[in-house]
Amino acid sequence: MSARVLVVDDILPNVKLLEAKLLGEYYDVVTAQSGEEALRKVTETNPDIILLDVMMPGMDGFEVCRRLKDDPKTAHIPVVMVTALTDAQDRVKGLESGADDFLSKPVNDVALMSRVRSLVRLKMTVDEWKARENTASQLGVVDPNASVMTMPTDNGSILVVEDLSFEVTKIKDTLTTRDQHNVVVAESGIQALQAIGQNTFDMIIVSLNLKNEDGLRFCSHLRSNEKTRSTPIVMLGNDSDMPRIAQGLELGAHDYIMRPIDRNELLARTRTQIRRKRFQERLRANYEISLSMALTDTLTGLYNRRYFEVHLQKMLENARFQRKSLGLLYMDIDHFKKINDTHGHNVGDEVIKEFANRIRDSLRSFDLVARLGGEEFVAIMPDINTKLAHQIAERLRHAIADRPFNCSAEGGSLNVTASFGGTVVDPDQADPNLSLEILKRSDEQLYQAKNDGRNNVYFEGHGRIKPEDVVS
Repeated sequence: MSARVLVVDDILPNVKLLEAKLLGEYYDVVTAQSGEEALRKVTETNPDIILLDVMMPGMDGFEVCRRLKDDPKTAHIPVVMVTALTDAQDRVKGLESGADDFLSKPVNDVALMSRVRSLVRLKMTVDEWKARENTASQLGVVDPNASVMTMPTDNGSILVVEDLSFEVTKIKDTLTTRDQHNVVVAESGIQALQAIGQNTFDMIIVSLNLKNEDGLRFCSHLRSNEKTRSTPIVMLGNDSDMPRIAQGLELGAHDYIMRPIDRNELLARTRTQIRRKRFQERLRANYEISLSMALTDTLTGLYNRRYFEVHLQKMLENARFQRKSLGLLYMDIDHFKKINDTHGHNVGDEVIKEFANRIRDSLRSFDLVARLGGEEFVAIMPDINTKLAHQIAERLRHAIADRPFNCSAEGGSLNVTASFGGTVVDPDQADPNLSLEILKRSDEQLYQAKNDGRNNVYFEGHGRIKPEDVVS
């Protein structure tokens, strides 16, 4: 996963140390040595996550974080405070200023990389929903005025999976008294699943030290359960559990709290998770409710041409601003007219729907696919390089050609292939005013693929992509 990390510290050796660690994991690293420089670099580089020192002369890390979180344009960027301060009061102050986590120096490499990967995944999801909501705003169907920091954090529903009664008492008393949350307690995974079946929760706290079962395995189960897949999970563990906590973050848990539990830190981390969840739910609800009828294709459920054209302009703006390449892939079902003429339009519609499902399932979660009309489809692939674009295109081609399409044609299935034409747009060329021209360039590559026997992939500047040259 590619991501841009802004490292902020007034001591150069500290900057260089973190920079070396992150470069070793293939992150794009930007650095700053003061609060003022950090705010400027955020505007210039649009990082995916910020590692922020607290103790800096002039503007300290707390103030930098507050300013970032007060600005709707930057409020959703994850901030991890990295500092020598270890007092619980300092952690709470950082969390209350909007920070997503608080790591102490010397930084544990496993904890750092797990936290970065976890928060970058969350940001990429929010980025996609924000881009879609911005598109809806452009079309005049939603009100975009909101920020993650404006979301309410009280009166939530929280499930606590813990079998230590004194910990349960502390957690329940803190969350119900201070923020009026409804807290449901389960002493085992079975009890927790029963509660999940009967309720919808805003957050789930899971002890990694349950007596009779593996709390980490239960976190993994929650991530695979459709009802709790997007519910924030906060792990509760001891200092010795750090390797397991890092593993939990990789599995998709959102945060963790160390024992002994500090009440104020528990409250601050809970507010952060509920605030983020409600913001994401707001983005999703605005988008889904307002656009589902007007801007989607009724046959496939994919986005239609109207939505695609506006969204492409927005994504080109983002690519230019974020200095990241954007991929465009034009797709066309081979010999579709023959399918309609031979088997009828009902079978044609079945093929269109199955084609849409296979393409959607084979793209990355933050890619976007639209049906332009008839048998023509197009995908927008943000933050992509040429090699990966070729790999994805070949994967899509195989997803269509390698398995027959089940349908009501005679024999119960049809062999279907598709042709693909692609373009990768560099940030300097990502001009929203040229969106239709860029689409036309992809269409020209598709035309070459059709003329070269179909069931193949052509990319601008590369010609026909040889399957043997693409390692999936």
